[in-house]
Amino acid sequence: MSGVKFISLASGSSGNCYYLGTESCGILIDAGIGARTIKKRLRDVGIDMEKIRAVFVTHDHADHISAVDTLGERLHLPIYATAGTHGGIKRNRCLKTRLTTSARYLEKGKPVQIDDFRVEAFEVPHDGADNVGYDIEVEGHVFVFATDLGYITDTVARHLCRAHHLVIESNYDEVMLRTCKYPIHLKMRISGPTGHLSNTETALFLANNWQPHLKHIWLCHLSHENNNPDMAYKQTQLRLQEKGIEVGRDVELCALLRGRPSALYEI
Repeated sequence: MSGVKFISLASGSSGNCYYLGTESCGILIDAGIGARTIKKRLRDVGIDMEKIRAVFVTHDHADHISAVDTLGERLHLPIYATAGTHGGIKRNRCLKTRLTTSARYLEKGKPVQIDDFRVEAFEVPHDGADNVGYDIEVEGHVFVFATDLGYITDTVARHLCRAHHLVIESNYDEVMLRTCKYPIHLKMRISGPTGHLSNTETALFLANNWQPHLKHIWLCHLSHENNNPDMAYKQTQLRLQEKGIEVGRDVELCALLRGRPSALYEI
């Protein structure tokens, strides 16, 4: 085994993009920041854009797809998504170019093999045209990405519990959301069953369902207005500690920042 590299290039409502790679190739999960920014942030950690074999899209909201047209139609990367998500991408006005030759179609529960990566999409509850998480096997590691989901279904839980390395949403602090200046309908959307996971919901799930094979937790998609990295981190750390699970000993924990990339993790 040559090792696996992971980096969050951006995480949050202003843009989401994650890189997962081996020595020979890599993939992107979402592309919600500019293609030039993606290239630069990869180059800054010594990763060549030429290594990327495909982009896997979780859903059709702008903060997850704003660069898929450039990556797909100009750089000729395959853009994988469900038929429903591709329909949403086609209707989204944030894209200047429609996906034609680059569009590739996934079905939930039916894995595809892209070089070193076995990728399976699974359904998550959110208010896009269609919404998935990804369960990715690479070189004996299982990475699971679950971003933008209103609650954890049995299907989602099954995949989360398989993870050796988990990227999971911890979007908002419940008190901050309740007392913020958002209109009621937006607060209800965020906290509803097709919205986002709170710090408490994520922390409780992780504490109650922790598996000894889970080595990394990255908390993603933190709200700028209704959360902060320290709060998200401490909530999960506390809940894990209550179950006798020590961060730094039993599992590594990181709250991903929205404005800049994470460290490069070599696993």
